[in-house]
Amino acid sequence: MTSGACSAAARRSATFYARYAKRGLDLLFAAGGLVVALPLLVVCGIAIRLESEGPVFFRQWRVGKDGRPFRIMKLRTMVDKADQGGPKLTARGDPRITRVGTWLRKTKIDEVPQLLNVLRGEMSLAGPRPEVPEYVAAYNSDQRRVLELRPGLTGPASLAFIDEGKILAGSSDKVNFYATTLMVRKLELDLAYCEKVGFLEDMRLILLTLGRLFNLR
Repeated sequence: MTSGACSAAARRSATFYARYAKRGLDLLFAAGGLVVALPLLVVCGIAIRLESEGPVFFRQWRVGKDGRPFRIMKLRTMVDKADQGGPKLTARGDPRITRVGTWLRKTKIDEVPQLLNVLRGEMSLAGPRPEVPEYVAAYNSDQRRVLELRPGLTGPASLAFIDEGKILAGSSDKVNFYATTLMVRKLELDLAYCEKVGFLEDMRLILLTLGRLFNLR
């Protein structure tokens, strides 16, 4: 087989995975992950309610595939209604973060409820991270290509900036730094992912993410 034929076969394989098999993989792993994580989520929920008043879960509007808005789910890590009285960006050391929330953010356990978003078809296990509408409104036409895919629980940008709160804490103007530098770099990484969606790439991202999380602990 010629190199051209090999490339064509690889593209067909990647296209089949992106259109059909990727969703099946999402359903399988998200359902299994929720079953395994349920006892831990219950314990974390109790800890959240014991420390501060408010709901166990935090929901925030994000922009998903084809520009459709959805509400991302996380375990609440800040005081109740913190997003109504402060910036949407959260840096390490933010006084709104609770003690339980600090641990949840460090271990990334606060992100586990997003498996429900995966089951509902709003997210995928791997893909570009979903952004809030205010920042998506500033995307240029090229950057908006990330909206052609379901946003991911993890992805290249998530891995590269796994400790985003620490990075933001080092900036005096967090909003401007995020909009002009950090978000742009994240989009570059996610756009590169959009060009090479495949089973092996998704497995690599998922395994690397798990490895990084264990190291963070």
